[in-house]
This record gives sequence, C-alpha cells and structure tokens, in this order.
Amino acid sequence: MLLTLTTTHHPATDLGHLLVKHPDRAHSFDVPVGTAHVFYPEAGEQRCTAALLLDVDPLRLAGARGRGRGRQQAPTPEGFTLGRYVNDRPYAASSLLSSALSRVYRSALRGESRERPELARTPIPLEVRVPVLRCRGGADVAVRMFGPLGWAVTAIPIPLDEQHPEWGDSRYVDLSLTGTLRVADALNHLYVLLPVLDDAKHYWVAPDEVDKLLRAGEGWLADHPERDLISRRYLAHRRALAGLALARLAEQRLADEPAADEVTVDEATVDGTDERVTARRASLAARRREAVLGALVGAGASRVLDLGCGGGALLAALVGDRRFTEIVGTDVSPHALTLAARRLRLDRLPERQRNRVRLWQSALTYRDDRLRGYDAAVLMEVIEHVDPPRLPALEDAVLGHARPATVVVTTPNVEHNVRYEGLPAGRFRHADHRFEWTRAEFAAWVDRVAATYGYTAAISGVGDDDPEVGAPTQLAVLTRKEIP
Repeated sequence: MLLTLTTTHHPATDLGHLLVKHPDRAHSFDVPVGTAHVFYPEAGEQRCTAALLLDVDPLRLAGARGRGRGRQQAPTPEGFTLGRYVNDRPYAASSLLSSALSRVYRSALRGESRERPELARTPIPLEVRVPVLRCRGGADVAVRMFGPLGWAVTAIPIPLDEQHPEWGDSRYVDLSLTGTLRVADALNHLYVLLPVLDDAKHYWVAPDEVDKLLRAGEGWLADHPERDLISRRYLAHRRALAGLALARLAEQRLADEPAADEVTVDEATVDGTDERVTARRASLAARRREAVLGALVGAGASRVLDLGCGGGALLAALVGDRRFTEIVGTDVSPHALTLAARRLRLDRLPERQRNRVRLWQSALTYRDDRLRGYDAAVLMEVIEHVDPPRLPALEDAVLGHARPATVVVTTPNVEHNVRYEGLPAGRFRHADHRFEWTRAEFAAWVDRVAATYGYTAAISGVGDDDPEVGAPTQLAVLTRKEIP
C-alpha cells in the first residue's frame, strides 16, 4: 500500500519538518499488521515528496482480524473462509493505511512542528496520490468525500483487466488530490476518509472510535454534506455509535446557530430504542456576538475586520446589520473561508449586499497591508489559538501595522472552567487552545499592548457573572489614542 504527499512550497524540504521525518533517511515503524516505511523519492528546494509504504504481513493481518472474532463486528467483506488469508489487503490501500498513517504521522496529525510551528498552521500547496485504493461505490464517492474539503479530486477507475476492457472496472481507483491546505488538515482528511472509502475496517470498532472520528473531523466533518455516510462507514455501520456521532456533530453545528435556549439536535432510533438527544443552545456564543456587535456600534465603526473569522458566525451577524458598510473576514484556513461563504450564501446575495463582504486568506502573525485603514478589528476567540511565543507577532501585525481605530478582543476566562461539569481539571475548553488566561493575566496583557501601541482599554465580561470565578468570557475594547 502506497500513499505519497508532495509539496511545492519553498523550500519544499520543509515538508520533513512538518512530518517530523528527515528527508535524508528512510524510516521504519512496526505496526500491528506489518511494517510501515517512510522515505522521500524526491527532496529538493522546489519539490519534495514523502512516501508512506505499508508492507502488510498476511499472517499478522490474519492474527489482527482473529483477535476481533467473537465480538459483534460487521462481517468481513471477503465472505469466504480463506478470506482472512487470501485477499487484496497487502496490496490495495484501505483502512490499514489509515491506521499506519496515525502511527507514523502522529505529531503532524495534531498540527505540531517544533521546528516550523508557524508553517504547521499555514496552508501550503499539496498533492496526494494513492495509486490503488479500494473505493466502494466507485470514483464518484471519492469526489463526494474529498471535493467539499477544498481538494481538486481525480479518481480514475482501474479496470479489472486492461487486456479485457469489456470486463469493466474493478473496485479500485487511482486517487489524486491537489489543494492548498494545512498538512494537518490533509492528513486528518485521509485518516478519516480512507477507511470510509474502503468501507471495511480490519479491527474491532469500539465506542472510543466516536471520539477519534470527531477529533480528526474537527472543523470540517460537522458541515460536510456527506457526514451521515462518513459516520456510518467509519464506524462500521454500528447504528448506536453512528447515532451518537451524528448527535454530537449536530450539537457542534448548533453551537454557532442563533437558536432558542433549548433545541432538539437529533432524534433517532438507535438499536431499537428511541434516543432523544437534547442540547441547550450555547447561548454564550450568541451573547458573545451580541457583545461584540454592541462594542462595534458603540465605537461608531462601519468598516470592520473579522480576524480569524472561522466559519463566519460573526460575519453573518455583521452582514445582518446595515450600519456595517464594509465587512472583511480573514482566516488562515481556505476551508474555513469556504464554510464562511456557504454560511453567508454569498452566491445568492444581491450584488449590492455581496459587495459589502470580502473574504481573504491571511495569517494574523504576519503584516498584511490589505488590513490597514479600517475602523475596527475583531479578534473573537482567536488569541488563545496562538502559541504564546507568537503573540508578539500578532500584536505587531494587528495593533502596530493594521492599526484600526478600535480593536475588540474576546477570550475564555480559565477561572470559570470549574463551572463546566464535563471539563476535567487542567483541561482547556478546546483541544486547539494554546492557553487560557485568568482575569488578571488577561488584564495584564491588555494593559501592556495598549501602552505599547497607543491605545486605551476597557475590560468587561460576557455571560453570567459568577461572584467567585467571574464571567465565562473576557472582552476588551481597545481604542486608539488620537495623535496630537
């Protein structure tokens, strides 16, 4: 089984830092079904390719499958006694390759790179090739899976026998993907979707697979048009697990919707039992947007930047208020901008409305001349996603270079975390948070950046104010001082 990942980012050999695998060496890893090898067929300044080759041992594969016998696992796709020993698994890419990918590229999947932390968070040009991939449902399924994620997809069916084209196509495709994405996003897409296309996991699917799916699908699966099919196939068609996964994905989607205080997110029959899953609306999200809008209106802003706009929840609120005549959303992720455009229905807006909105790809730790001259900039739940050593770069890019008249910042109050029953002690509210500040720490940061860049500042809370631990969200409004 073979998967190659290529970049033309300059220098292309930075791919070695992102994958944490040196291009000058071959790397081997023992996995339950054989040995995984990583090597670089090409490694130059202009182009670099990392190849993951999984050498499957049929006997070890049979043993891995045998350990799952006796459990309520879906029947094997081979459908005959010798299927455990005589099958295509050693040769065609399948769910086995996904397991090897998680073992070999563990740090890269988490978006971690000690040598290139900023690059790990930056989309770069990528090409993925899986020359022989099991694809149940044909090439169209591969397009439906990868296309909505920003990939240009080429899936060429492989004939059963090139000498006998009348026999038709096999169940395999030659898959090629091209796009500009973060390496972590690309690998997580592959980690989830390779077994989905294969539709035949080789190992026991336990309840913790739901957490794995949601973790790898964070930021894209909840809004994927094929999320139902992805969940069912990834979880080996176990109805209870698929129902749980879909309910949790529905909760994620509702977290950014301005809904009633309590809404039903899913009602499904799971293993013969009517299971009603009810989630209270994340009213804090709506109240946070209302607080930000209030701060912008109070500042008299009409031309506004939403920096790190994500899926566009705040942008939608801005578009709904005619006082904001020019609205710019920026994000480092092209996929996030695609989701924002979809949420705003830009393709359906009247031209006059559409001309109020622009979406730009931009990294907040780099100066961007396009962001200069605006009335206000919003950093809503953004700074906590930045590594602390990179915060000075963000401060310089936003307050020093873009220098809007008003800057609105919101961030979690870590002291309030003790009020969340499901949040273990010491854990942040989101897996991607690099830090969460106390009220004193946030106030100290606000005072420092205001003094450094010539702003005055006012700090308040958003959400119910707890007398012991404060409000769940902290908000600061920085106003640029008038220059005499």
